[in-house]
Amino acid sequence: MGMAEAPERGRILGIGGVFFKSADKNRLSAWYGEHLGIKPDGPTFAWLSRENPPREHFTAWSVFPSDSKYFDPSAAPFMINYIVDDLDAMLTKLGAHGVRIDAKREDYEYGRFAWIYDPDGNKIELWQPPARKVS
Repeated sequence: MGMAEAPERGRILGIGGVFFKSADKNRLSAWYGEHLGIKPDGPTFAWLSRENPPREHFTAWSVFPSDSKYFDPSAAPFMINYIVDDLDAMLTKLGAHGVRIDAKREDYEYGRFAWIYDPDGNKIELWQPPARKVS
């Protein structure tokens, strides 16, 4: 039996976050808390990777004030964050296909971030979580 071929790097692994704007962030956050049980203080939803079950990921959910500039230059009132396995490989692949890529990059202890835009101009956040430490 041959070994399974490793998947190509530069893939989406899941949704890392859902962010959207509201004219009344506190009211809307309270509504989600009361009716759907989503706590307004930066809730996250934990899940396990199907390909690597011991690997835990999470999806963040957040309401931003309507005057937030975080989604700029997109005029959309939302932004999706996708977890990627290899940010550099993903950006190389997207660039080769003419996808609009923001020059901005951010690196934190909780991961690396970059932004791209779909054909409608919606800003998309790409997030590569830090490598998991093996004990």
